Amino acid sequence: MAILEILQYPDPRLHLPAVRVDKIDEATRKLVSDMAETMYAAEGVGLAATQVNVHQQVLIIDVSPDRSDLRVFINPEVIRREGMVLNQEGCLSVPGIYDNVERADSVTVTALDANGSRFTLNASGLLASCVQHEMDHLQGKVFVEHLSELKQNRIRAKLKKRQRKAA
Repeated sequence: MAILEILQYPDPRLHLPAVRVDKIDEATRKLVSDMAETMYAAEGVGLAATQVNVHQQVLIIDVSPDRSDLRVFINPEVIRREGMVLNQEGCLSVPGIYDNVERADSVTVTALDANGSRFTLNASGLLASCVQHEMDHLQGKVFVEHLSELKQNRIRAKLKKRQRKAA
């Protein structure tokens, strides 16, 4: 296992769409394992392969309080959305930035697990928000792009200022 580098917004690679995984093999399982180690080390609840510069439709989520319920989604598709809710979101690719994003309150998702078995998941609450957030990454979209242009500009300015201080 290895901790992978997480791309930071506004890195243009975050906007590359992910391609479907044709074959789940040892390389796919290693990617999932490395992503899990990376997500847990960064204290995140979700991570898409796009965020670690692997542009395949793979994402992982663990919203459990004790970090014991890792869920793997390969080639995920939302087949149902219901209701709308406004929740505060953050992102490992946009550290320290949080804002409210409107998403479906519940979703039904189909995907493959790390063994290639198809499953269907009915998700609500935090899990539903995380699934939608990570699936956005697979389409090349970062959560701040759901915000107004003014907020996006402020976030970019804040991140540039932070980078200058770090240099």
